[in-house]
Amino acid sequence: MFVLPEITTGPERLLLEAMMDRNRRAVIDTARGLSETDARKRLVTSLTTPIGLVKHAATAERRWFPLFLLGLPESECGGPTTAGDPSFVVGEDETPAGVIAEFERASARSRETAAGFDLDDTWTHPVLGEVNLRFVYLLLIEDFARHAGHGDILREQLSAR
Repeated sequence: MFVLPEITTGPERLLLEAMMDRNRRAVIDTARGLSETDARKRLVTSLTTPIGLVKHAATAERRWFPLFLLGLPESECGGPTTAGDPSFVVGEDETPAGVIAEFERASARSRETAAGFDLDDTWTHPVLGEVNLRFVYLLLIEDFARHAGHGDILREQLSAR
C-alpha cells in the first residue's frame, strides 16, 4: 500500500530515518490485516510469505544494529540473526500479530542504537569492508522497499483469489 512521505525536507539524518520508518510501515502492511492462513500462504516457489517478509525484516534489523553496530552476541539481539532463507521461516507457534510486534520491537531497538552514532561512524564488515551508518540506513531502506514491493504483489495475488 503506497503512503506519501510525511517528511520531504530537512537534514540528511531526519530524511534517512523518516524513509526507514516509512519502509518499515510498508513491510508491516504486507501482513497487517491478513488472516492467519493468508499471512502464511506461499504463492511463489521461495519461502516468501507475507508474514515471512516481516520476520525477515526483523532479522535484518537485529543483524545490522545490535549484532553488527554494537557487536553484541546473538543471544543478546532479541531474536535470530541468521540471514537468508531461515529468516523467512515463521514457526507454527508464531502469529502474524506476534511477528509484527517482534519487528516493531527490533525497529525500536535499532532506532535507539542508531541514535548513539553519527552517520559517518564506521565499522568493518567481514564481506563489504568499511561501512558507515549512512550506508546501513541506505541498505535497509532499499531492502525494506524491495520486500514491501514483494508484499504488494503477494497481497494482490491473495486479493485475486
